[in-house]
Amino acid sequence: MIKRVLMRIGFLIKPVAKLVLSLFFKRKYLQGRHFDASYGGYFWAVRSVWQKNILRLARPLPWPSGLTCYVSNPDNLVFHPDDINNFQSPGIYLQNFKGTIHLGRGTYIAPNVGIITANHRLDALDEHEDGQDVVIGEKCWIGMNAVILPGVILGNRTVVAAGAVVTRSFPQGRCVIGGTPAKILKEIEYAVH
Repeated sequence: MIKRVLMRIGFLIKPVAKLVLSLFFKRKYLQGRHFDASYGGYFWAVRSVWQKNILRLARPLPWPSGLTCYVSNPDNLVFHPDDINNFQSPGIYLQNFKGTIHLGRGTYIAPNVGIITANHRLDALDEHEDGQDVVIGEKCWIGMNAVILPGVILGNRTVVAAGAVVTRSFPQGRCVIGGTPAKILKEIEYAVH
């Protein structure tokens, strides 16, 4: 019943909601499958405005995000608006103040994942090494509690097992990696459709 009513008046609500939400977020993030084809994006946006912009429980981002999603530098993060769902998981930590993180389209990130672009210097722990970009290909899956370290490149359709520590690149993709440090556990064959 409620869904049917929303569908009928949605053509009025969505433009007004986008206009109001654009006061808090960049317009390019208020589009895509979570805004155009459903109302999920609007729910995330209102929740994010309430928690981060009004209550100030965490630093606001230029796109809707969960309360415990932390991004060091939003300008050093590249992703498609269809993948805004990745920033709703609890505990996401993207440390990218000295390097850029590229998330391929269709990639999923589970809770408590850390992606790091710069480590601390071993001879001066108060300082960081030079940053190295992290590139994650399209349609990857990063399992819960995984950590991806500076300079890592993951090819398309790479699956990172839960709890893995990825210290080196797997640019060929189409594999399951896991362990500490991560290694290939299985090659993935995909049927051509």
